[in-house]
Amino acid sequence: MGQIKDPHKSMILTSFTADALSLGVHWIYNIEKIKDIYGRVEGYIKPPKGSYHEGKEAGDFTHYGDQTLVLFESLAECSGFDVDDFSSRWKKLFENYRGYVDSATRETLENLARGHEPLESGSLSNDLAGASRIAPVVFAYRDKEDELVYAARTQTKMTHNHPQVINAAEFFARVSFKVLRGTSPIQAVQEVQQKRWKNTPIGEWVEKGLATLDMVSEKAIRQFGQSCHIPQAFPSVIHLIGKYERSVKDALIENVMAGGDSAARGMIVGMILGAYPAASNLPEQWVEGLRKKQEILKNLEMMHS
Repeated sequence: MGQIKDPHKSMILTSFTADALSLGVHWIYNIEKIKDIYGRVEGYIKPPKGSYHEGKEAGDFTHYGDQTLVLFESLAECSGFDVDDFSSRWKKLFENYRGYVDSATRETLENLARGHEPLESGSLSNDLAGASRIAPVVFAYRDKEDELVYAARTQTKMTHNHPQVINAAEFFARVSFKVLRGTSPIQAVQEVQQKRWKNTPIGEWVEKGLATLDMVSEKAIRQFGQSCHIPQAFPSVIHLIGKYERSVKDALIENVMAGGDSAARGMIVGMILGAYPAASNLPEQWVEGLRKKQEILKNLEMMHS
C-alpha cells in the first residue's frame, strides 16, 4: 500500500492498527510476561487460549476496534453522525458477538433492553475506551470543529456516560483537529489544555504526562497505572504522544510493551500521531495485515471528498 500521504486516512488506519497490535497481549499487566513470551511486539499476534480475546485471529480488532468500525460504517452510510443509527448498529454487533464483552458494554446493553433511549443508556464506566473510538468522527467532521465535538461527546455518552470520559473525547477530538491543520501534537495538547482544561482533572493529567517524557515508557505507564480507568490511562496517552511525537511506530510498540489496557491508549495515540506527517512511519505490513482493511478503505472512500 505504500506510505499513507493523506493525514486524514493515516489517522484512521493508524488508530485501527494500534488496536490490532494490542490484541494479542491486551490486558496482560505483567510486563515481564509479555517480554518472556513474545519478546518485543512488532507485529500482530493471535490471542492465546484462555486470554480475553481467545478465538480472534492476528490482525483482528479487540471489542474496542470492532465498535469503532461499526461507528465508521454508520457515519459513512448516514453521511454523518446519527446516534440512533449508531446505537442500533452497536447493539446488533453484540447480539451474537464472538469476542469479549466488557462491563460497560453489558451495562449499556441492559439499559437499552429496558427501553432506555440511546443517550440515556450509557454505563457509568470511567474507562478511557469510551473516548477511544473517535477517529472516524474526526475524519467525518475534519472541517467542522463544533460538529466534531458534539459527535465525539455524544458517541461516547452512548456507552460511557461519565463526565470525565466525555470530556476526554472532546479533548482528544480538538487536539486531532489541530494536528490535522499542521500543529505539532505536543503543541496541540498544550494549546487545548490551556484554552479549556487548565484547572481541571484533564489539565492535571496533561501536566503529569508531559512531566514524564524523559522516562522509559513502561516505567511511566506503570507509575500512572496500566488500567482502563481514565485517571491512569489519560496521562499515559499524553506521555506516549509527547515522547514519540516523531515516530508513531515506536509509540505503538512501547504502548503495547507497557501492558494493561494498551488498546484504548493506543487507539488515541495512533489517531493523533497518525494525523501528523512527521510521525507517520507506520509499517506497511501492519496496514496490510488488518483483517478488516477492505471495510475500512470502503468507508474511507465513501466519506472522502
